[in-house]
Amino acid sequence: MSKDTNYSSLPVSSYLELQPQNDSPQSLHRLSFDDETEFLGSKVAVHDRDADDDFEIDIDNYPLVVIGHNHGSGVPGAVFNLTTTIIGAGMMALPATMKVLGVVLGIVLIILIGILSEISVELLIRYSVLVKASTYGEVVQHAMGKTARIMSEICIIVNNGGVLVVYLIIMGDVMSGSVHHMGVFDQLMGNGVWDQRKLVILVVMVVFLAPLCSLDKIDSLSMTSAASVALAVVFVVVTFSVAFIKLVEGRIEAPRLGPDLSSKTAILDLLVVIPIMTNAFVCHFNVQPIYNELAGRSPQKMNRVGRITLILCVLVYISTAMSGFLLFGKDTESDVLTNFDEDLGVRYSAALDYIVRVGYILHLILVFPVIHFSLRQTVDALLFEGSPPLSESRKRSLGLTAVLLVLIYIGSTMIPNIWTAFKFTGATTALTLGFMFPAIIVLRLGHQGGLSHGEWILSWFMLILSVVVSVIGVIGNVYSIQSKSE
Repeated sequence: MSKDTNYSSLPVSSYLELQPQNDSPQSLHRLSFDDETEFLGSKVAVHDRDADDDFEIDIDNYPLVVIGHNHGSGVPGAVFNLTTTIIGAGMMALPATMKVLGVVLGIVLIILIGILSEISVELLIRYSVLVKASTYGEVVQHAMGKTARIMSEICIIVNNGGVLVVYLIIMGDVMSGSVHHMGVFDQLMGNGVWDQRKLVILVVMVVFLAPLCSLDKIDSLSMTSAASVALAVVFVVVTFSVAFIKLVEGRIEAPRLGPDLSSKTAILDLLVVIPIMTNAFVCHFNVQPIYNELAGRSPQKMNRVGRITLILCVLVYISTAMSGFLLFGKDTESDVLTNFDEDLGVRYSAALDYIVRVGYILHLILVFPVIHFSLRQTVDALLFEGSPPLSESRKRSLGLTAVLLVLIYIGSTMIPNIWTAFKFTGATTALTLGFMFPAIIVLRLGHQGGLSHGEWILSWFMLILSVVVSVIGVIGNVYSIQSKSE
């Protein structure tokens, strides 16, 4: 290029992410330079260094130019992070939901909710790119205003805080035991200081969780996310194999295929169980952070990440719900992990019990920082709006991390079990974040993004369904509390 040009030269293997004036997500172009300094792209081609005029004219059609090397996670890393966001404590409640719904309805609902979640993720990404939003709250604000953004951020805080409280409850149940089940430490070493549940959770938080939660970027958690997914798969393989062996040997009763409607309690459980299943698929608050750090990001690439993730999660969830319900039947606990303190009726039962419980505790320890990341980002956006990014203020990041961990720990000492937590977050914040807000975003911004008639109908369906399920779930929760108090 000539010396008087306004454009500086680009290093080899650099990229340009250009967003045209019409703001259409379909018109996003990724342009690059090869080793011979040839400009590759759909709008411009410079084949010699004297073609400055044509180069400048075409480039000026693009208002936003991002120049540099694209460092970030690939599709596998993004899949691991998104999968880790989904597969957490909600997985442990699925066998109990299968006990309420029966096998057929349980499997159908897992598949249906998984499909709807994947569609809502794709729509959320499309309209986030359209309005250049980098967080969940930003795209909500573009569609509905600042008040709605604040509401969405409060929902994320309540949902993620509740989920992390549940993680600590499960860790306490498994390590120190619960009312009806022995803990791992008791089985290994007998009674001791480890029976003090609050102390054990505190030690785990300080030694393991705090260092992981102090990391600044979600991409830094890709390896821990991969390990957590592997540990979840170990849990599924062990439980499914044991259930299959006992089923083949005829030592398992035929499972109930439909819902139990024999009592008032069973009907009340039926009203709240769908929100609990919905809670198990909510990952929308982490979609934008994962997309932001995706190498060579595009809506199509992120859609591929979402589809792979949801297929994997549906398979894992069906296997977990089926095998847990088959193994423990009517005795299935709200946290099925606590059931693994008994003889499974197969060879090496004791060893398998330890593998399942210890492995899943490690899984939750690795999942915890991924959920905490979006919680911290949301709290920062709500309390410190207009401040520099959190990644640029190490002191603010560590301060928020410390405060949030203390509050989460206090919450884990006050809530009795995971069923109680999931009933309320599932019927309120989970449905709001997973379906209500994405549907409203699509309906409000649809005229800008080429919304098809089918997508318009689907968005209305998700919105109406989420409102109905939420109302029914809240009513069921209230009646359930009243019944227990009588």
